[in-house]
Amino acid sequence: MHRYRSHTCAALRKSDVGATVRISGWVHRVRDHGGLLFIDLRDHYGMTQIVVDPDSPAFKTAETVRGEWVIRVDGLVKARSDETVNKQMATGEIELYAQEIEVLSSAKELPLPVFGEPDYPEDVRLKYRFLDLRRETLHKNIVKRTQIISSMRKGMGEAGFAEYATPILTASSPEGARDFLVPSRIHEGKFFALPQAPQQYKQLLMVAGFDRYFQVAPCFRDEDPRADRLPGEFYQLDVEMSFVTQEDVWETMEPMMTKVFEEFAEGKPVTQNWPRIPYDEAIRKYGSDKPDLRNPIEMQAVTEHFAGSGFKVFANMIASNPKVQVWAIPAKTGGSRAFCDRMNAWAQSTGQPGLGYIFWRKEEDGSTAGSGPLAKNIGDERTEAIRTQLGLDVGDACFFVAGDPAKFYKFAGEARTRAGEELNLVDRDRYEMCWIVDFPFYEYNEEEKKIDFAHNPFSMPQGGLEAFDSKDPLELKAYQYDAVCNGFEIASGSIRNQSPELMVKAFEKVGLSQSDVEERFGGLYRAFQYGAPPHGGCAFGIDRVVMLLVGAKNLREISVFPMNQQAQDLLMNAPSPATPQQLRELALRVVPSKKD
Repeated sequence: MHRYRSHTCAALRKSDVGATVRISGWVHRVRDHGGLLFIDLRDHYGMTQIVVDPDSPAFKTAETVRGEWVIRVDGLVKARSDETVNKQMATGEIELYAQEIEVLSSAKELPLPVFGEPDYPEDVRLKYRFLDLRRETLHKNIVKRTQIISSMRKGMGEAGFAEYATPILTASSPEGARDFLVPSRIHEGKFFALPQAPQQYKQLLMVAGFDRYFQVAPCFRDEDPRADRLPGEFYQLDVEMSFVTQEDVWETMEPMMTKVFEEFAEGKPVTQNWPRIPYDEAIRKYGSDKPDLRNPIEMQAVTEHFAGSGFKVFANMIASNPKVQVWAIPAKTGGSRAFCDRMNAWAQSTGQPGLGYIFWRKEEDGSTAGSGPLAKNIGDERTEAIRTQLGLDVGDACFFVAGDPAKFYKFAGEARTRAGEELNLVDRDRYEMCWIVDFPFYEYNEEEKKIDFAHNPFSMPQGGLEAFDSKDPLELKAYQYDAVCNGFEIASGSIRNQSPELMVKAFEKVGLSQSDVEERFGGLYRAFQYGAPPHGGCAFGIDRVVMLLVGAKNLREISVFPMNQQAQDLLMNAPSPATPQQLRELALRVVPSKKD
């Protein structure tokens, strides 16, 4: 028999009754039932119940074992009685009567519990992550993560892609965040950067003629902590294709990702034909470029109903500024003053002056009438016109936001989300996908008072060079697109700009000269002068996809060894100071930042 096990802790079944077997694992818990000891033994695969009779030679050792000790058990497989069968366990029809127990490793008193998985401070969980990972839910999440990535790789292979590894030590690149810099010992005073994404390399692979590339790629960004991204590093399914339009990218990736979601959705419906929603329409209807389509609320413009009305706050704004619009946020079933007041109070808590509303009720004569201050000010005719336009009825409500949409759309989107969640309109048991398309090529940076790239700087503007030369830069659209699921951006991509001339012009608009482009993106710029195919691709965020599929609320619940929100690895105590010798070898000196 094998030194440690003939079976795993998930392998034994009723067909094994009568066999003498050996299993090893961690003691999940010990129960004393009047002298008879029960030990739940756990390994990576599952759990088996061990029974230790007082007459067994193993009983003396069994009395000493404690939770999370590692033991080996030899014993006889017996069938459980009908009333003691545990249908929740794969091994629930049998139990193992211990004949011999060997302690392989004892455990000190645990700094956090493994059994039962109670809430525990995150700093303790991360410091003792090796214990945290023994918890059933987190352990399952990590196993499912590997299965999801394996499914992605299989799907990419079936679609004709090959996986190519790109460098980790590379040059700095403007991907929208700070680089992690790595000092070079050999080239004093110079630095590598860890890749924010394999963007330039995957485009160079297309120029090199490899046609269909993918990679499960680590990406590194020195960002401030964000709720929807792990600090420091994350993983993406990176994809690039040659001789394609954006429709080709969508038609390739959509069925593959749909299949991945269906495989792990546990029966929840998954969108089959992902809608293509233009960016402007998404902002207009949902107040977000990553809308949760499980929420049925769609906003509409109702400016005309307030222009010249008795509600002077809105009417005067409309009259004084042509940019002003009034957006309506319809809320089915929200037609009570209590709910409307709660929404108004929430708006004020976010720093807004309030949230105007109308709700509809049935009058004694059977007619439908609007209630609330806005309804009184604009009158019955305008109130009815709003109700008709939005398809609302008795028991429904509507909220209103006014101003320049560019300044209020995010708040309006948050109000839409709040109303949908408060009224339980969101169908949480499904995966709603879409593509957001036609992103702006540039955006105006209010802080720096200049034009910036709105998305990926290597994208192709719609209309090519002709549109670039003839249109206002802020009117240009790009062949850029995001994939969205349940309110999360899960992918971003574009058709690339492979023209050296257009590449220089695009960067000139944001203040970079041709020499800047040649210095910063020399490899790509040179490559485009030697025959570059039309190409495009995307990258799916693996961490977010896994988080959605396992139903986790936090990205740290699907990552093996994550940092905390202060970008610290509490397990390995990183980052940590370099030794004087390390600094000398790198010709570096640490200069403390000045304190205010």
